[in-house]
Amino acid sequence: MAQIRRAPLADQAAEALLERIRAGEWPLGAKLPGETTLGPQLGVGRSTVREAIRQLAGRGVLESRQGAGVFVTALDVTEDWNAVMRRAGIISVIEARIAIEAEAAAHAAARRTPQALRAIRRALADRQERRGSTEDHVDADMAFHRAIVAAAGNPVLLELFDTFVPRLRQAMIDMLRIGRSLSVERDQAAHADLAEAIAARDADAARRLSRAHLESLESALRRS
Repeated sequence: MAQIRRAPLADQAAEALLERIRAGEWPLGAKLPGETTLGPQLGVGRSTVREAIRQLAGRGVLESRQGAGVFVTALDVTEDWNAVMRRAGIISVIEARIAIEAEAAAHAAARRTPQALRAIRRALADRQERRGSTEDHVDADMAFHRAIVAAAGNPVLLELFDTFVPRLRQAMIDMLRIGRSLSVERDQAAHADLAEAIAARDADAARRLSRAHLESLESALRRS
């Protein structure tokens, strides 16, 4: 018979501290009591308290400040971003893309360098050529949109975009395979218009065109 193993004391102590923080015993920014106080409360030694605090600091809930003490920096553990993305529905992902990419397109129009514009135009041409398979076309489409986000010059926006790609790719492939999309010519023209708005440094047009394209994609996904 398999033995049931108890969680290490430090893990139990960390969970007990987290539950007290969630319950509101210590608000955001509050200083925790010292190890000599927490140890008896939790029924563990000072070294176990230190390990529990270290665990919660690693999870973003607590922060140890040299000479000042331990402070609450979050009221719960932040869920892993990849887990959030795996659970999110495709429509939710598209809505997030609209919020991010429309502004990224406007920033790209205002900030794009000659090198960034060349990258956008290369990606646009590649998107036109890569129609041999649905997978290739979707990958080329993603590369075009990524080039625009990269041209915005904001690494946080680019990181967010990169988290969307794996979640969205298969849905796009499935949608195209059952014919739920704009005509090929009209779709390519919409992307070309977006690239030209960025080239012309027209931030308002770039924002509008990006939003319109993604909203049409959202509508197509809702019908699929």
